[in-house]
Amino acid sequence: MIDTLNVIVALMTIAFGAFGFLAPRYTASALDLKIGESTMGLSEMRASVGGLFVAMGLFCIWSSLPMAYAMLGVAYAGAALGRFVSLIADKPPFKKASLFFSLEAGPAAYLLLANL
Repeated sequence: MIDTLNVIVALMTIAFGAFGFLAPRYTASALDLKIGESTMGLSEMRASVGGLFVAMGLFCIWSSLPMAYAMLGVAYAGAALGRFVSLIADKPPFKKASLFFSLEAGPAAYLLLANL
């Protein structure tokens, strides 16, 4: 059961990353980010919002190592922490930011509890 859920979370991670990797303009728009005068913003979307998550998810599935899945959980926990601080400090649109927080905190909690 844990193996199946681990793979589901990794596939979800790959899917989220694929949006940033393959459709950076759409992803930037969904995240309320604006692309500047240069294309560096698109490069950043493909790298940090796209390729990073695709690679993490693929490595987890390829290796099947519990520690790899735990580290994916650490990455999600870091994102959730940043989102939580943002909810307090930055006051983003609450409903949207809360949804993103739950999509980060949920996988973080599962991956860490199931794989450590």
